[in-house]
Amino acid sequence: MPNNEILICGAGVAGPALAYWLRKGGFTVTIVERAPAPRPGGQTVDLRGAGRTVIERMGLMDLARAESVDQRGLALVDTSGRTTARVPADSFGGEGIVSEIEILRGDLARLLYEASLPDTEYLFDDTVTGIDQDADGATVTFEKAAPRRFGLVVGADGPHSVVRALAFGPEQEFVHPLGLYTAWFTAADDLDLNGWYLMHNAPGGLVASARPGRVPGEIKAGLSFRSPPLAYDRRDAAAQRELVAQRFAHVGWETPRLLRAMRTAPDFFFDSMGQVRLDSWSRGRVALLGDAGYCATPLTGLGTSLALVGAYVLAGEIVTAESDHRIAFRRYDEVMSPYVNQAQQLPPGGASGFAPSGRLGIRLRDLSMRQMTRWPMRNLLAAQFAKAGDITLPEYSLAADMR
Repeated sequence: MPNNEILICGAGVAGPALAYWLRKGGFTVTIVERAPAPRPGGQTVDLRGAGRTVIERMGLMDLARAESVDQRGLALVDTSGRTTARVPADSFGGEGIVSEIEILRGDLARLLYEASLPDTEYLFDDTVTGIDQDADGATVTFEKAAPRRFGLVVGADGPHSVVRALAFGPEQEFVHPLGLYTAWFTAADDLDLNGWYLMHNAPGGLVASARPGRVPGEIKAGLSFRSPPLAYDRRDAAAQRELVAQRFAHVGWETPRLLRAMRTAPDFFFDSMGQVRLDSWSRGRVALLGDAGYCATPLTGLGTSLALVGAYVLAGEIVTAESDHRIAFRRYDEVMSPYVNQAQQLPPGGASGFAPSGRLGIRLRDLSMRQMTRWPMRNLLAAQFAKAGDITLPEYSLAADMR
């Protein structure tokens, strides 16, 4: 079994990006993905700091900008829709709460998927069920495909990673909940957003939001709430919709309209927010990448950058180590650890800052947002947002045209 055959689980952002760089280094790559095809749509994600650098080195920046969503920034609104605070998108050099370059997750995943072709093999509508490692490689069993041998296996399959569960242990050992749950979905564009990402807070730690989409006639909605751990079936979307509807039954602003749209949204998604933390992102011949290994949560705005940077570094170290995975994985940990530690720092207040419980907390948060773009607060926050670029990317010999 040749050591240059690598299996990646997950065809979101991190998986195809890793496949692209590994193919540049001469490896044979297979990606297995539970979905029947690349997942379209989704919410917007940020391209920040070092994540932009990776996209530029892939030659995809012009395409990413062409697919980006036009947003003027973040605006907080009260029950009547009156704006209480605004943070324009060009604040902090375009690295603020709403990034200068925001793109739908599905659009970015599609760009990366296309960039990985034609040399990457994709196994859609399937997943990994077992990983048996030995001195020469790993035998992987699948839900549908026949067992196969690979030199390395990479889990890029999100915070509920199957690969992590198989090779590292139960999810509860590594996922640290923030006490925050969120539903995302697409709704009809019948709100007057005027290009702004509107967010409304209500007592009880409730947040309703709506932001522009890329496709005319649709917007991207979110309904978030703070709560102690909830027991729910991750496969039962109907029960999840009902849970969200009950939580937001008496919230004002445009929430009733968003709830009606949620009932029939084909892309409804609900999940808890939690950070993934491990001492090392490898066990033998298995490594973790992106949210599977170091999910930072959407509160940081750095999940996409972590995935892109992690893919670039992991591929670069594998190629540099000439297939000695022990050296490659050790260097991967060393290069990524400082960046991950910094990127996982939550904004002031964490979940309570995003979703204050009481009216006083909401008013104080709105006041802090109004002060955000003013001096000297601007300098302090600019330094925090700049952490997105606080990694000097190594120059790996992955492609002849690398800058």
